[in-house]
Amino acid sequence: MSEYIVSARKYRPDSFETLIGQDTIARTLSNSIKRGQLAHAYLFCGPRGVGKTTTARIFAKMINCANPGPDMEPCGQCESCVSFKEGRSYCIHELDAASNNSVEDIKTLMEQVQVPPQVGKYSVYIIDEVHMLSQSAFNAFLKTLEEPPAHAIFILATTEKHKILPTILSRCQTYDFNRISISDMVKNLRGIAEKEGVTIDDESLHVIASKADGAMRDALTIFDQTVAFCGTSVSYEDVKRNLGVLDHEYSFSIVDAALAGDYAKCFTILDEVLAKGFNALHFVGSLSEHLRNLVVAKTGGLEPLLELPDSLKKKYAEQGARCPLAFLYQALGVTTACESGYKAAVNPRLHIEFTLMRLCFLQNKPSAGAEAPVAQPAQPATQPAKPAEQSKPAAQPTVVEQPKPAEAEQPATPAQPRRRAPKTGSALSISAIAEEKPEEAAAPGNEEAQDTRLPDDDTVRLKWKELAGQYTSKPRLASMLSSGQINLSEDAGVKVVEFVVMNEAQKQWVEEKMQRELETKLRDLLSCRKVNIVVAVTPEPENAEKVPYMPEEKAKDLMEKNPAVREFVAEMGLDTK
Repeated sequence: MSEYIVSARKYRPDSFETLIGQDTIARTLSNSIKRGQLAHAYLFCGPRGVGKTTTARIFAKMINCANPGPDMEPCGQCESCVSFKEGRSYCIHELDAASNNSVEDIKTLMEQVQVPPQVGKYSVYIIDEVHMLSQSAFNAFLKTLEEPPAHAIFILATTEKHKILPTILSRCQTYDFNRISISDMVKNLRGIAEKEGVTIDDESLHVIASKADGAMRDALTIFDQTVAFCGTSVSYEDVKRNLGVLDHEYSFSIVDAALAGDYAKCFTILDEVLAKGFNALHFVGSLSEHLRNLVVAKTGGLEPLLELPDSLKKKYAEQGARCPLAFLYQALGVTTACESGYKAAVNPRLHIEFTLMRLCFLQNKPSAGAEAPVAQPAQPATQPAKPAEQSKPAAQPTVVEQPKPAEAEQPATPAQPRRRAPKTGSALSISAIAEEKPEEAAAPGNEEAQDTRLPDDDTVRLKWKELAGQYTSKPRLASMLSSGQINLSEDAGVKVVEFVVMNEAQKQWVEEKMQRELETKLRDLLSCRKVNIVVAVTPEPENAEKVPYMPEEKAKDLMEKNPAVREFVAEMGLDTK
């Protein structure tokens, strides 16, 4: 039985041409070799599995290749290339800083740096996970990193750039590696599958690439795991079952049920998802991502933002065409609010079920297990005469009594505006969303339904006392409200409540911290939205001596009364604010 090698090692890139997703960095490093402009220290930083260490090895091999190609690619036949491939190179040294992070390890490395290479022109030192070095090790490394021997080149690799000392960063050329796109990973996985004789469809490859989260090494590891589970013939269902991936069909079904107002079907789908062992929060997150994809598919010009196979793109385009833009906008708000409040929910399942009901309420009146009934148009005020009555004179029309609210559905009123027809177009704009507002019924808490008449002064003073009584847990504020004077007036149809406080500090605190809350509670108590609170300060008597209150005022008063203090502050350049 031949020795098995995992795909991440077997298909590791050995040249810049085979490096995936880092074309800009590969080109920059190749040009620096061609022009002989090699720095003495490089820093490769980025997320895991994107090719930092691999790039460092390729770069080191290219530097020491005796017979490079036209594009400075390693020949693979000279002593330097052969020894590197066999893992016995004497001019390329790798150090794991996670396990060799002490001062003694760095001193040993510094002694080794002084020895010139036996083969090749440069000694390349690749230090992986360099952020794991201790503070003292970094300090011991500084001088050598700044002025190394002419034959030494350092390549530092890290996943946490923010932990590197600024003195180290300033001595290195920094290269930031990006996450590898899903399309690049799918292309590479497709080539590896063909070499390994594995039959796999594009949807399965997209699932593997999405699961890898931009890391090619993770994608290859998941690919090996999938092949071990499924064999050489891989199906989409097997990939979902093996990786525990939530099927897109659940999200498509949820949106269809929400458009129809069928919250019972949504509950059934949620129960099926939970019964299969999927995480409830992951289900809501996938639903949010699905709604985002619908917005992208619905909006012209954003197709490149959908990193999905063509079969799924068609399904998103089809369902997106049936979803009003306002519905998607509000649905995203509902699902993201569910995600943010999930951990604080006492009953997480009920929290998600309520979210699904809200989605069903956005478009239609809810119906359990069936689509929402279509409202019948209101009957006209007059009806045509019956055949027997057609001989009557036209001067005597037949008047039909209007049906009562309980007998027939009423037409739209000012409190119940009719919905405008959705504005067609592919542009994603606020105006397009604003014109697609859903129908809202007047409720006791609705501002339009509240009494618009202004309350009288006696009612306002009575409710003000009730407002003060709501702050018994804050004795100082309650005392301020109950003892403070209020002056009442009207301005442009708005009741103005002038709340008088003792000093400017109290005024500033009330305006910044409490004014909006006080206005909201007072409006609720009065059942009137046309009430504003204005904060004023009690006027001081003309002959009253001003007492310093704030620290700045106290400092200013002290300097005015004591010239020595004023001179001391000026000489020392102190700030009195």
